[in-house]
Amino acid sequence: MLLHDSHKAFFRQPAGPAVAGSNVTIRFRCDEAASVVLRTWTGKELAYPMTFDGKETWSVSITLPAEPGLFWYDFIIYHQDGRILRYGNQADLQGGEGRLWDEGIESFQITMYDPSFTTPDFMHGATIYQIFPDRFHRAPTASVDDRKDRHIHQSWDEDLLTDSDPRSGDHMALDFFAGTLTGIQEKLPYLKQLGVDVIYLNPIFRARSNHRYDTGDYTQIDPLLGNEEEFRALCKAAREQGMDVILDGVFSHTGEDSRYFNHFGHYDTIGAYQGPESPYYSWYTFKGSRDEYACWWGIPSLPECRKDNPDYQRFMFKDKEGIVPRWIHAGSSGWRLDVADELSMDFLRKLRVAAKKADPQAVVLGEVWEDASNKVAYGQMRCYCTGDTLDSVMNYPLREAILAFVTGEGTAHDLARLINHQAEVYPAQFRYALMNLVGSHDRARVLNVLCGKEGKELCKAEQQTLRLTPDEYELAVRRYKLCVDILCALPGCPTIYYGDEVGLTGCPDPFCRRPFPWAHQDEALRSFVSAKLTHHQQSDVLKFGLCQVEVIDNDTLTITRSLDGQDAFGNMTDKHGKEVFTIRR
Repeated sequence: MLLHDSHKAFFRQPAGPAVAGSNVTIRFRCDEAASVVLRTWTGKELAYPMTFDGKETWSVSITLPAEPGLFWYDFIIYHQDGRILRYGNQADLQGGEGRLWDEGIESFQITMYDPSFTTPDFMHGATIYQIFPDRFHRAPTASVDDRKDRHIHQSWDEDLLTDSDPRSGDHMALDFFAGTLTGIQEKLPYLKQLGVDVIYLNPIFRARSNHRYDTGDYTQIDPLLGNEEEFRALCKAAREQGMDVILDGVFSHTGEDSRYFNHFGHYDTIGAYQGPESPYYSWYTFKGSRDEYACWWGIPSLPECRKDNPDYQRFMFKDKEGIVPRWIHAGSSGWRLDVADELSMDFLRKLRVAAKKADPQAVVLGEVWEDASNKVAYGQMRCYCTGDTLDSVMNYPLREAILAFVTGEGTAHDLARLINHQAEVYPAQFRYALMNLVGSHDRARVLNVLCGKEGKELCKAEQQTLRLTPDEYELAVRRYKLCVDILCALPGCPTIYYGDEVGLTGCPDPFCRRPFPWAHQDEALRSFVSAKLTHHQQSDVLKFGLCQVEVIDNDTLTITRSLDGQDAFGNMTDKHGKEVFTIRR
């Protein structure tokens, strides 16, 4: 017998992540060995002989390094017959029961976090609602839009324009439905009734496109959307209703049509495109002529910023005046960071300091699509959950596991394995602030995904006219309800993308960004989502309770949440209770 199961507390105490510098006991079961050695790696290799209990268990207690980071371990078994065996993690690095390796080896992981690492209280188990601002609700604004290259839809029920940018081949995104900040504020009672705690806004700053990921001016709200006074009023009104507002920070790149790059001369500044005399020239990387520059994913409309540039960092992080603290002082409760894994660790550390200095309870949430505890980016292993960079991330691995399970492409074992893996590598303060989602602005609408009609293989004209049949819609809704059940059962923040709760459908961008169908809602679906979110919102067990997952069969798992004098953070509490969810697809 050879066994180490990192998902079970017997084999590692304390289980899961550990405070840097703390003690941990590791156990291995083997009744065939003459001796067993624990091999560890944290930049250098060490070996610890394990002690045998005379039956089948080998153990060793060690002190972890004092520096937060990743600690790796595996086992060397000196067999009674003279063989030397190597036992380590599974190839997918998701822990649990390990395996023997003939060549090479993958090690088990312990995430060592800073003992002072805390995350904002308001995020723990919060219900989140993501809004694409141009498409949520239109109401009068005091601002006057001076752009002449925008197409403004006169009717909220018109369909999108699908023209392409000849320079990049991307969607032009110059048609607007003129959703506003005052429009969002008008709908706060709707969000309150839905059970929302946190409103996450896609970009709101001046930009050329309707998605506004091509920032034109970080200091100004897009005039079509509103102004700073209206933003402050929205944040104030949301807080009065018990909700927080977080912003989308696009700091990897700007728009070419911006006061910083100013390709088209639309701004009253000397932009980097005008030449080296620009105060912003050093923010970008030019490769010869001014038309050759580093840009995000090769898209020329999105020139990439040099995040290591001291002047750019001052612009972002300077006390009170920097962009990061400025909009926190204006009323936001923090930032969701676009493509966080394309920002350097140094940049993220400084951003975190700036945000927490503005408000210790401000959240710094990252877009990281993979495992945020050991993401490899630009040839470097990065751990975002040790307490020096992000508070938490958007939970895309969970999204993939949930969608695979409910559509039959994965099993209950697969979903449970991912849930247990995240419990193993994410500190509780990080895990209970995860943005758990199935729908978002950069994927086809979840109802389309759930019935197999994403339409990725279709041209734009075909995507625009694609609609779900009644049977397909019924199947998608049934599966979406199962997704919501899972999101509300798990630790973290169940997240709804605007319109998913009322049956909005659509293929990938731009059709996942149609206006909210205020006049054509699926009331039954909305009532279901509202009941689930409201229950989650009111349940301390679901927000702070421990989580246990049990697989019944390939189609069924049970998620048990419990509070019994202690919460998931190790705090003593007088709250007691248990909720059991049987999830059957």
